[in-house]
Amino acid sequence: MQVAESLPLEVVSADSRQVYRYLDVGTAKPSREERQRVPHYCVDIRNPDETYSAGEFAAEALRLIPEIWKRGKLPCVVGGSGFYIHALCYGLFEPPPVPMLAAIRRELQSRMEREGREALYAELQRVDPVSAVRYADRNPRRILRALEFFYAAGIPLSQAQQRYPPSERPFIASWIGIAWERERLYERINRRAEWMWHHGIVEETARVLEMGYSPEAPGLNTHGYRECVAYLRGELSAGEALVLIQRRTRQYAKQQWTWFRRYKHLYWIPGSSDPAVTADRLLGVLRDWLPKELLA
Repeated sequence: MQVAESLPLEVVSADSRQVYRYLDVGTAKPSREERQRVPHYCVDIRNPDETYSAGEFAAEALRLIPEIWKRGKLPCVVGGSGFYIHALCYGLFEPPPVPMLAAIRRELQSRMEREGREALYAELQRVDPVSAVRYADRNPRRILRALEFFYAAGIPLSQAQQRYPPSERPFIASWIGIAWERERLYERINRRAEWMWHHGIVEETARVLEMGYSPEAPGLNTHGYRECVAYLRGELSAGEALVLIQRRTRQYAKQQWTWFRRYKHLYWIPGSSDPAVTADRLLGVLRDWLPKELLA
């Protein structure tokens, strides 16, 4: 937001959780006021029970980016969902045309509700063990996607991803990351979790459940909301839920760090507890990289 005061940018959110309506506290979603100051896209575009894939994000972002550029603005893709960013910048495989996909999807979703994610994950281990290893976190959306593809196309998703190479992208992306020392990062994560707990994430979770959405809905399959569901069910105490949120978020941050380290072209700047300092560091890098007309 502070960089936007110096550069004419618009934000494309690559956060796989901010796409969901009604889930604001646990996703650190930009406020309405912030979105009025700086346009944000791919925020609040799905209901909690709807799925949203990296491929869908890439297609939407590829539509948005040229439009933003034509307005004389800088498309700024922001977020921590590495698979989304990879799909946008490098593409994903193009699957073969598949008949009866909707019917297969409905049947698998029905089975997920009846049998639970563990049963379907065990099935995935049998038909596509490579994808099962990738999805060891048992994310129900990814389990369903891999099984859906297998039963529709007749080959494992992991095999298809090797067979169908990614397409070229019509832009050059500059990658910038904010690096934190591990201890400082974990301290910030712990504080963030405490803030969420005391500023409405439990009430937000209860409200979404009262609206009729299932605890297994894709939007609630998120660090923070899963623990709140368990707390509301009486399966965890408040203290246990908070500690679990902190631990799982730290683990996820470690996975993100591992993911992004493989991109050797990613330029890292040191993080600062003062957002103005971070903004200055970002601007320093961008001024060296960007076309002069955007800096005027």
